[in-house]
Amino acid sequence: MSDSAFNKNFPVSWEELHRHTRALSWRLAEMGPWKGIIAITRGGLVPAAILARELDLRVVDTVCVSSYDHQSQREARVLKNVAPAAEEDGGKGWLIVDDLVDTGKTARVVREMLPNAHLATVYAKPAGRPLVDTFITEVSQDTWIFFPWDIEPQYSVPIAEARLVQR
Repeated sequence: MSDSAFNKNFPVSWEELHRHTRALSWRLAEMGPWKGIIAITRGGLVPAAILARELDLRVVDTVCVSSYDHQSQREARVLKNVAPAAEEDGGKGWLIVDDLVDTGKTARVVREMLPNAHLATVYAKPAGRPLVDTFITEVSQDTWIFFPWDIEPQYSVPIAEARLVQR
């Protein structure tokens, strides 16, 4: 990560993501029933698959929004909208899922499209947190989350050593 705005790294393993998403499903199960689930691609695909299984949802759709790559954020663009059935009544009864709400750019775009849907994320940062109805884990704004699909095993510098290098 080359952006100096991110001072902390938070690597998430497949097991952690699965455990956190299951915890999210426990909260969401009490709020249903749901008409279906809408994954915000690409980050929301894996959590949506886990939630669809845990909540026994068979109707799964996607909304494709691009707002950043592995190094920087940019203007959010809708690449694919949801099915017309999900747009009825502003998305009421639908569950929108993403891996993370960061600055809230993507969440704002999707909220405008489906203002009555329930937006859930596994992870939330302070700037985007007010846009989310349900989340599991909050991390600081200056933390970059490395999801399991973005990383491969490598040496990790101990925190004390990294702090010495920064001074």
